[in-house]
Amino acid sequence: MRTRFLFVRHGDSLHRQEGVTGGPRSCRGLTVAGREQARRLGRRLAAEIAETAATGEAGDTGASIYSSVLPRAVETASAISAACGLPFSRDSQDCGLCTWHIPPEADGLPSEEFLRRFHADGGGVHRPFQVGSESWAELVTRVSRTVADLAHRHRGETVIVVGHAETVEVSFNALGLLPAYRSFDLEVSPASVTEWVTDEDPGQWPPPRWTLTRFNET
Repeated sequence: MRTRFLFVRHGDSLHRQEGVTGGPRSCRGLTVAGREQARRLGRRLAAEIAETAATGEAGDTGASIYSSVLPRAVETASAISAACGLPFSRDSQDCGLCTWHIPPEADGLPSEEFLRRFHADGGGVHRPFQVGSESWAELVTRVSRTVADLAHRHRGETVIVVGHAETVEVSFNALGLLPAYRSFDLEVSPASVTEWVTDEDPGQWPPPRWTLTRFNET
């Protein structure tokens, strides 16, 4: 039975509009435009899930939605949940799907000030770019582990994962098995959808082959 992952970046957010780091304390959710993006996306995904279930390709055993714990992702997931009629609660929010973990004292700082004050020389794949933050390799491992757990738990289902640009990027590592360092960049738009599917067992070893069926669709 087909397992399908829909990775969604949150809608347009206030933290980006205000130019602040947007951690757990300072994130204030979506802009007016972002809330409308989330509602429109919810209606579209509801129609897709209904159509897919009718054809028997996926979703026969249900669909689930998860998000990071940051308000901008939670608000986006809540709108999608309401449109699709899918349960969504605090138990559906997982810090493993979050963007960069930054030090608490940097939460709410203007982004430029954060980059300047916390700059760490020699930042790269395994060494953080900012003092007290996680490295890219740590982020990849954290998100990949969470995605693998969700795939194992929801075999044969449609899983909607609402996160951040980095969450979508890491799907290429978690499901596409790319190395931590890519030789290319990815542009992930607000309220976009990236879809991966497999007809193999997500929990098998060696890992299943996933197919990227769409990327950054808005």
